[in-house]
Amino acid sequence: MSIFEEVHDRKQTKSMKWDMLQMKFQSEDVLPMWVADMDFKAPEAVNQALIKRAEHGIYGYTVIDEDVTSSITDWVKNRHGWAIQADWLNYSPGVINTLHMALQAFTEPGDKVMIQTPVYTPFYNIINVLDREIVKNPLVYQDNYYTIDFEDMENKLAGGVKAFILCSPHNPVGRVWTEEELRKMAELCLQYDAMIFSDEIHADLVFKGHKHLPIASLSEEIADQTITCMAPSKTFNLAGLQASYAITSNKQNKQKLEKAFLRQGLNNSLNGMAVTAMEAAYRHGEPWLEELLEVVQSHTAYIKERFAAEAPELKVTKSEGTYLVWVDCSELNMDKKELNRFMIDTGRVGLNAGQDYGDEGDAFMRINVACPRATIEEGVKRIIHAVESWRNS
Repeated sequence: MSIFEEVHDRKQTKSMKWDMLQMKFQSEDVLPMWVADMDFKAPEAVNQALIKRAEHGIYGYTVIDEDVTSSITDWVKNRHGWAIQADWLNYSPGVINTLHMALQAFTEPGDKVMIQTPVYTPFYNIINVLDREIVKNPLVYQDNYYTIDFEDMENKLAGGVKAFILCSPHNPVGRVWTEEELRKMAELCLQYDAMIFSDEIHADLVFKGHKHLPIASLSEEIADQTITCMAPSKTFNLAGLQASYAITSNKQNKQKLEKAFLRQGLNNSLNGMAVTAMEAAYRHGEPWLEELLEVVQSHTAYIKERFAAEAPELKVTKSEGTYLVWVDCSELNMDKKELNRFMIDTGRVGLNAGQDYGDEGDAFMRINVACPRATIEEGVKRIIHAVESWRNS
C-alpha cells in the first residue's frame, strides 16, 4: 500500500484539522477537509531525522549552519531555477509572521496595500490589524478560471498603493501565474513604486504542464523591490514545526526587514526540530513530493469528474497547483451562510467557506484534497448526496 493511501487516526493529537470540529463547525459529525495541512505522514527521511534528533535528548539553542542554508539554496535553484545566496535569507516561524514584519518595515498606518481577491484569509487580517488600507484587485472569473484585471491593477496602483501582497501560486483559486502575468504585475509595481511581498508557500505544489517562477527571479530590478516568502511546510506537511524563510536580495531592504523582526523580539532563528526537518526534507524529500503531486492531481480530477457527472450544479475551478480545490456552488442559489451550513448539516463535511476569502468567494467552498483516496471518495459521496437531496426538495 502506498503511504498516500494509508488512513491515519489524527484525533487526540492536538490537530487543528481534526480536534477542533466542534469549535469550527459546531458539530463532531463532519469529515474534515478544510485547513491546509495533509493527512499524510511526512517523508520518512524527515521522520527518521527527527527521531535521531530526539534520541540525542538535548534541546539547546540551535544554529542555522551552512548545511541548512545550502539545503535551501540548492532546493530553490534545482526546483525553481533561481540562484539565491545564503546571506539573502531571514528565518521566521511562518510566512504570515514575515508578512507582518514586511508591512511594518515598508509601510505606515493608513497606507494602501493591494491584494488579489478572493485570497488567503490572513492577508486581510494582517492589513487590518496593522491599520493599513486594503485595496482589492479582484481576479476575473470566467469559464471556471481566474485571470488578472491589469487595467484595474494599474488604476489602483496609480492611486498610491505602497505594497502588493502576491499569492503565487494562488490560494484558493489554484492559479500558477505565467511568466507573462508575473512580468506585467512586477512592471506595474516598479512603475508605481510599490513593494512586492510574494507569498510563495505553495511554490512546490504545481501540476504537470505548469511551472512556478519566483517573481523575484525575473530580473535584478524586480528582485530589488521584492521580498519572497517560502517554506517547506505545505510541501512536506511540516506546518506544525513552524519553519519559513524570506529571500531578500536588496541589502538595504533586508536590513529594514531585520530591524522589524528585532523590534518584535524575533532573532532570525528557528527551533531545533524545525531546522532538522527542513534540512532533511530539502535533501531527501523530492521523491516523496513527486508521488504526492500525482496523488493530488488525481484527486482533483476525480472530484471534478464525479461532480460533473452526479452534481453538475457544482463547478470545479480549473486548477494548476496546490492541494486545494475551489468549487463554485452558485447554482445552489444559497447565500453564504446557507451554503456553509448546508455543507455541514446536510453534507456532513467540514470545508473552508468561500466567504472567508472575501466577498468574491461567497458562492464558493474550498476542499483540501491532501488526504487518502478513501477520504476523498467518502467526502465526495457526502457532498453529492447533499446536492441530490437539495435537488429533490
